[in-house]
Amino acid sequence: MADTLRRLVNTSSFSVLQEKLESWYKDYHVISCDQNLNRCCELVELTSKVQGQLFTILSLTAQEGGQYAGVDTLKSRLLPWLGTCFTLATSTISTDTSLSLIQEAAEKDKKIRELSLTHESDLQKMETQLCSTRLQLDSVRQELMDTQQELDETKNKSATTLLATEDEILQLRAELQVACDQTELYKRKLDMLDDCERQIHLLKEEMSFLAAEKSLLQEKLVRGRSPSAAARRSRSSSPRLRNESPSRARLTSSSRRARLISRFSDLYAIHRLEAQNVLRHYVDDVRTVQRIIFIAVVEAFQAAKLAFRQFRLRVRKTLSSTHMGPESLENAMLDYIIRNLDLYDVQASVNEVINSMNVNPKISFPAEVNFVLISGLIRETCHMAFAMQTLDPPLELAFSSDGELYSESKYRRSYDSEFTAPLVALHVWPALMEGDSIVVKGEAVTMRGALWRSRSRSCSPVRSSSASPIRALGTSRSRSPSPGALSVNRL
Repeated sequence: MADTLRRLVNTSSFSVLQEKLESWYKDYHVISCDQNLNRCCELVELTSKVQGQLFTILSLTAQEGGQYAGVDTLKSRLLPWLGTCFTLATSTISTDTSLSLIQEAAEKDKKIRELSLTHESDLQKMETQLCSTRLQLDSVRQELMDTQQELDETKNKSATTLLATEDEILQLRAELQVACDQTELYKRKLDMLDDCERQIHLLKEEMSFLAAEKSLLQEKLVRGRSPSAAARRSRSSSPRLRNESPSRARLTSSSRRARLISRFSDLYAIHRLEAQNVLRHYVDDVRTVQRIIFIAVVEAFQAAKLAFRQFRLRVRKTLSSTHMGPESLENAMLDYIIRNLDLYDVQASVNEVINSMNVNPKISFPAEVNFVLISGLIRETCHMAFAMQTLDPPLELAFSSDGELYSESKYRRSYDSEFTAPLVALHVWPALMEGDSIVVKGEAVTMRGALWRSRSRSCSPVRSSSASPIRALGTSRSRSPSPGALSVNRL
């Protein structure tokens, strides 16, 4: 009995009957009459099979109880139920087979329901996609119609403007021909202008050459009038006659030297004062402003000299493989640098100077002002210092250090200095040197005990431009002439 009951429990026949009843209830008003009858017959068959299993369990249970066990229960419950003329349909198949068929039928019905649900969802998705595709097709058709209409309009406009376009083409061709003729005429005039400029350049060179010869003749005339002229004439009367006329390169170098010295003086008299006025809006201490300007000029010279060395190396590398001619490679390099000074990247040097000033402990801690404000002074100094390196010998700044011994040949004292102080307390402007000789004096402040003071006394406002290196050279006992005198002698 226990095995039969276990098989009945495992098959879940009553749950299958419940599911079939629920499914039939849902589909009752949808399916046909024959299908409803088939469903009802199927449920009756399943019920009879389950009842057959229960009767089998009932018989086995009665047998296990003995001959008279369970008689009262059968009399009180089973016999009255059988008296209702209910007949149990006999099954032609075995119990195990019927249970397995019930289980298989339940699984198939479940699969059928799942497939039908899947099919309905797929069908709805396909209908949705079909609707969206139809909408897209309608929009594409509308766009195609609009495009076709625009194309027709464009064809009509092209047909109407074709004749006018041909006339414009003919007119443009005529204008192009006129423009070509004018271009040829301008080219001829430009060639004539280039020839005139070339002739003017040659005439200028000849004029400068004649001016140099004139200055040399004047010097000879002055020397001839001096008492020692006879001795010099005796020494110069040798079998080989020397040509005293300087070459054009030497003349060009001397004129560039005088011009650069004049630029250095203008840098002191004009650009320095402009930078000082700008800095005074941000820094109250005049000494600090003078120290910033002095360091900026020194750093600009150093940056320009470094850039000149690098530029010279690049030019040497470029010309060494192609240089041919009577002049040396050094002269060719120097000539190329002089003719191409505009290739100097001055902005890189300005940035380098500003970066150096930002880390200079004398003026950068604390940072009182942005040094970009004096970039104009730094740029002009870099241009001038780079051009000074092309001279032979080059012009350079004299070495200076805080607390150095004051030299009359190197500096002039500032108007607010202590004239009995032997040491330099502050540099206002550097001195310019050519070799070992001072060309333009610098300016320095001398003060007793200035190196041990935390801060010097406040000074008066910016001086006028009359106190410039040019004026200092006029009253100096140095052997080097002033820039103004140099320019006068060259003329």
